[in-house]
Amino acid sequence: MYRLINFLKRNRIKSVVVTLLLIAYYFCLPHQLFKDPTATIITSRSNELLGALIAEDGQWRFPANDSVPDKFKICILQFEDEYFYKHPGFNPVSIFKALKQNLNSGSVKRGGSTITQQVIRLSRKGQSRTYFEKLKELILATRLEFRLSKDEILNLYASHAPFGGNVVGIDAAAWRYFNRNASNLSWAESATLAVLPNAPSLIYPGKNQKRLLDKRNRLLKKLYDNATIDELTYKLSIAEGLPQRPYPLPQITPHLLQKVAKSNRGERVKTTININLQEQTNTIVEQHYNLLKQNEIHNLSVLVLDVKTREVLTYIGNSPTDKAHQNSVDIIDKPRSTGSVLKPFLYAAMLDAGDLLPNTLVADVPTQFGSYQPENYNKTYDGAVHANEALSRSLNVPAVRMLQEFGLDRFYHYLKALQLKDLKYNTNHYGLSLVLGGAESNLWDLCKSYAGMASTLNHFNANSSQYYSNEFTQPVFDSKENVDFGKLSKEKNVFDAASVYLTFESMKQVNRPESDESWEYYDSSQEIAWKTGTSFGFRDAWAIGTTKDYVVGVWVGNADGEGRPGLVGVQTAAPILFDVFDLLPKSNWFAKPYDEMLEVSICKKSGYRASTICDDTEMRYIQASGKKTQACPFHELVHLDSSEQYQVNSSCEAISNITNKAWFILPPLQAYYYKTKNPFYKPLPPYRSDCAESTGVSMEFIYPNQQSTIYLPKDFDGKTNDLILKVALSKPELELYWYIDNQYIGSTKDIHDMAILPSPGEHIITVTDELGNELKHRITISE
Repeated sequence: MYRLINFLKRNRIKSVVVTLLLIAYYFCLPHQLFKDPTATIITSRSNELLGALIAEDGQWRFPANDSVPDKFKICILQFEDEYFYKHPGFNPVSIFKALKQNLNSGSVKRGGSTITQQVIRLSRKGQSRTYFEKLKELILATRLEFRLSKDEILNLYASHAPFGGNVVGIDAAAWRYFNRNASNLSWAESATLAVLPNAPSLIYPGKNQKRLLDKRNRLLKKLYDNATIDELTYKLSIAEGLPQRPYPLPQITPHLLQKVAKSNRGERVKTTININLQEQTNTIVEQHYNLLKQNEIHNLSVLVLDVKTREVLTYIGNSPTDKAHQNSVDIIDKPRSTGSVLKPFLYAAMLDAGDLLPNTLVADVPTQFGSYQPENYNKTYDGAVHANEALSRSLNVPAVRMLQEFGLDRFYHYLKALQLKDLKYNTNHYGLSLVLGGAESNLWDLCKSYAGMASTLNHFNANSSQYYSNEFTQPVFDSKENVDFGKLSKEKNVFDAASVYLTFESMKQVNRPESDESWEYYDSSQEIAWKTGTSFGFRDAWAIGTTKDYVVGVWVGNADGEGRPGLVGVQTAAPILFDVFDLLPKSNWFAKPYDEMLEVSICKKSGYRASTICDDTEMRYIQASGKKTQACPFHELVHLDSSEQYQVNSSCEAISNITNKAWFILPPLQAYYYKTKNPFYKPLPPYRSDCAESTGVSMEFIYPNQQSTIYLPKDFDGKTNDLILKVALSKPELELYWYIDNQYIGSTKDIHDMAILPSPGEHIITVTDELGNELKHRITISE
């Protein structure tokens, strides 16, 4: 140490110079050699290329990979730098030979650069090939050898070497020239790519084929001579042809690629996509698109989620249509009118709140709320229908009446809890049409919500009847992301497990027709809870289904919102839904959540909890909150004579001769339509003629219903048609007396229809029965 200090004192200037040179040497190499923009790459969960978006500078330059394929590694070392793993960044022998050859020829004929030096030259953007520049490269190359391992340097070269045209790097070159991953290249293909960076502007596929072939074959001969490949491999390799033109890169999920590029531009993202399922679904979509476009329906999208992991397995943002029909638009996250796909949420909400039982009868009669008059798709009415059947058949009138009874604000609260981001307005904006498509949502949010419901049920049964706090979390498509379901709790997230289970039980009745018998053809051996939807004007068709393991969502329509005849969920979206489900593994049906259910006696006819007089009951499991629902209101105890053909009372019959019997009675308007679909429905027997009749008579207008404006049609000769007034009466045998604006116009008996021809303007229709019961109704006649 003493001698070193004395040496430094005697040679201060030299010491300072050396120190400065060492510092300059240490800092001479930039921390980041390459700052070029890279392409955006997405791969499947199994690392197959799904798509690529070219770099911002117009180059096909993939993000650097972790390693270099073995065959290409051997080829590039044999061709460019045999002593790569032995030299310190430069090869003195190669430099001497190159210098000698260049001096003898009077020009630069040979470079003598190692792969490390070439990495430096590539990072310096092709500086002029002078001896001074070579000296710089040599110094920087030795510095690079201190910073990185040999494999890391080789990887830098493979990722940034030019391969002709706008192709940079081995990964991009393998796909552009051979349409496959670099690790899957043959010896001949690897050798072809190994010789390209040597003169990429002069020799590349499609140009100077003879020179390229000669270079490749010389390299293959070298591999054969040093026993890297055997004779058979050599002969087969030299027999392989050369690529003639670049291939387009795969675009298996182009819209997911655009989605990824918004947040991960220039990165390589490994997604959750199942490539086999994606490609098979692409084929299904193309087949259906070719049929749909004949009806000028040009766009459709499909999303498949794994319920357990909430991973995206298939992502098809649009059909393989053209630019004129907006093929670049990703419809999966675009707001569209929901049609009927929100109905299961209303049904589940009413079950969850204890306002409904699965089989409860709900009214299905002509209904008007102010100026809003909902109609069923098939323009008919059932009078009264079980709630689960109303859901499976997607009946509109019962849904709107259920929403009105449940409360618009209460239902809206449930929808907001599902985090449907396109619900941007308050309830007054949507009104009761909210459940029929008056609101907008998107396929992503809807599939997420259905998956959340399925997962709620799965987790409840798997975790000792507990719920996760973040059940309706966002799906993921990046394989690095893990879904956080939150913490386990006894508190439900949105819906309780029993309400979800009973909703799915209703939704799996796919063989019940909505408007035509085509539904029966979708009855599958696999139990699927599914729902279709059609927006007003036939602009959007939906089909969303779930099993215990998977959710499939389908939207069909035109991106510009144009409606088309036949653009109906069950006809266009449902076939795609079931074709996709056929690709998925079969799932068992959901386990019944007994801890959230009660077994109670149910009236078979009404679906309500059985009252003491219900004559036909069964034991069924209902949601625990359903215990507060009322007992059956449709059964009454009536007093009959011994023949049970007439009602009697103590005024005309001895009490000992009176038979008491429970009778299923619907309100008059419901009964009017109900008996057309249920021929075994029995109206109340009339009172025997010698009995003092009770005044318990009820009546309702069938048409017009409630306050309404009526337009009277005209014949071809210009004559105005009559307005036919209709009334439903609980005792049709009674005579009715009709008045318009307090003027008597006639009477009816048994069939209570009255034809009138009122003048334009407001009128009051009054109906009175022979017992003094009265019914009034205000109408407006418009010209």
